Amino acid sequence: MATSLKLYSYWRSSAAWRVRIALNLKQLAYEIIPVHLVANGGEQHALEYREVNPQRFVPTLLDGARVFRQSLAIIEYLDEVHAGTMSLLPSTARDRARVRAIAQVVACDIHPLNNLRVMQFLEREFATPQVERDRWTRHWIVEGFRAVEALLSESASTGLYCDGDVPTLADVCLVPQVYNARRFGVDMSEFPIIERIDQQCLGLAAFDAARPENQPDAPAQPAM
Repeated sequence: MATSLKLYSYWRSSAAWRVRIALNLKQLAYEIIPVHLVANGGEQHALEYREVNPQRFVPTLLDGARVFRQSLAIIEYLDEVHAGTMSLLPSTARDRARVRAIAQVVACDIHPLNNLRVMQFLEREFATPQVERDRWTRHWIVEGFRAVEALLSESASTGLYCDGDVPTLADVCLVPQVYNARRFGVDMSEFPIIERIDQQCLGLAAFDAARPENQPDAPAQPAM
């Protein structure tokens, strides 16, 4: 079925994953246009894609002729334009501020310090070995998760999800970062609320369908 929504995505990109979850929660049909961030020196650097997104990041969302960039801005755009579907932000200003704060700890403070271009810069410019790059990544995830765990534990607003009993923008951002934490060997036992919410979210079809391994550009799984 033709759709006006097209998402430039990479299967393991945390930022693109957030938008996939949001699109699924809002039950919006969309087409994925894969952008491989590693192959051929990174397809995001190709001139054709740079014309779509000058930052050379994913995700980028096309809604007809309109182009949207940055995952949080895309998600809030979708939430406003498709207000008749499930809302990803609470109804009160106070609760919206809390949800945005949790989301931004992940999207603005944790993720930028351990994304691909930072790792490539550390390797290229400082010859930082893999073991030290992994240590860097774990450090900043743990620092951020300690803050998120505190925000969740101190508030009566925390429910089945980060805010109440329906998923919000906060959960949309949190789940991909938990995946990254496990990928880099973070001990998650320090974060029981985060772990509980992550499992609650992954029990929903919208979150499950957005997992990296379920994407059309994911590498084939080795035969067992």
